[in-house]
Amino acid sequence: MTQAIQSLPITKILPPGNILMTGCSTGIGYHCAKQLHEMGYQVIATCRQQADVTRLNEEGITCFQLDLADSQSIQSALKKVLLATDGKIDALFNNGAFGLPGAVEDLSREAMEYQFQTNVFGTQELTNAVVKIMRQQGHGKIIYNSSILGFAAMQYRGAYNASKFAIEGFADTLRLEIKQDNIQVSLIEPGPILSEFRKNAYEQFKRWIKMDESAHQAKYQAMVKRLETVGPSVPFTLGPEAVSKCVVHALQNNKAKIRYRVTVPTIVFAYLKRILPNRWLDVLLVKAGGDGKR
Repeated sequence: MTQAIQSLPITKILPPGNILMTGCSTGIGYHCAKQLHEMGYQVIATCRQQADVTRLNEEGITCFQLDLADSQSIQSALKKVLLATDGKIDALFNNGAFGLPGAVEDLSREAMEYQFQTNVFGTQELTNAVVKIMRQQGHGKIIYNSSILGFAAMQYRGAYNASKFAIEGFADTLRLEIKQDNIQVSLIEPGPILSEFRKNAYEQFKRWIKMDESAHQAKYQAMVKRLETVGPSVPFTLGPEAVSKCVVHALQNNKAKIRYRVTVPTIVFAYLKRILPNRWLDVLLVKAGGDGKR
């Protein structure tokens, strides 16, 4: 099953010809933006930081500043995007997101709101605006970058788990509601992918979690070692190209897959969730998460 994802056929460019992408500063978003640009797509990338916007524009990729946590920033960026594309958006890749590690009981209301502002509220606000554009033009493709954690929760990732569960709920519902409008909705569910995700998550952990006051302090110490690891920290880690192949497949096929499961862990746990009793699955999820070590 993994091999099938790795060898998804890449054919000539088919409509859509332009694609709006969020979270393109590093990792999956940056790799996808570069590849699609090189393939001839009109890529409209977005980043939260102006320095990253400048860098991508210097590399020849059209890029605008967009902070998903800021509604005004979303509306401002969308206006610029529409000017650059003559009012059309053929595809949207919702990639922008971050992780906020920590035990659920250690998450303040402010921390949870902070996580959801970007991963859920901003992402769906942008999507809702783009849906209206796609309906008017008579076609469109919306791709959400979810996660294995969008259907299989693991310890000390509660805020991120919940945000990805929420995104999957929105995506599945939206797909049913706009099917008649010739707008396709797909979810990509990656497992471990090489990126700066852990580095950024560690910064959020230090900002929001009071480690010294937590009942989970010992587990946090192991988790911090993982977050500080450079390179792969778990088996079956793939590069960002594994996700970009799915994005290309979704763009180039008349009937994109509803779900693209990327990496062995995602495929295995999707299967186990269907067949195992919940308590058995809990045991495996604890082992997979390594009490924060993995």
